[in-house]
Amino acid sequence: MRILENIISDRGSKYAVSGGPCQSEDDARVFLKNLTRIKKFAKATHNTWGLITDAGPIKNDDGESGAGMVILRMLEREALHNHIIVVTRWYGGKHLGGDRFRHVQEAVRIYLADLQG
Repeated sequence: MRILENIISDRGSKYAVSGGPCQSEDDARVFLKNLTRIKKFAKATHNTWGLITDAGPIKNDDGESGAGMVILRMLEREALHNHIIVVTRWYGGKHLGGDRFRHVQEAVRIYLADLQG
């Protein structure tokens, strides 16, 4: 499990991104369970994720409507299969509007750049 914390901050909201090898929706549930064993991530407002398996794409917005699709599109562009990416947000009290999608994209970009070394 690769975790990059405190990567984006905007109007009080803070973001982290994490990911790792993942073959199925069951694996994704295990990944999320392990991630939320870290108290900070258990208290997050949203743990949004996307994953492309051999069986097809899977996503979960976790209340951040549309964010899972943003992650899936980026995974498709990179042709990254069987690897989950989770974008975590701690809500800071102010609505971000469309900027939240820009932040999800940037979080995934940061993760992919780190993954490629």
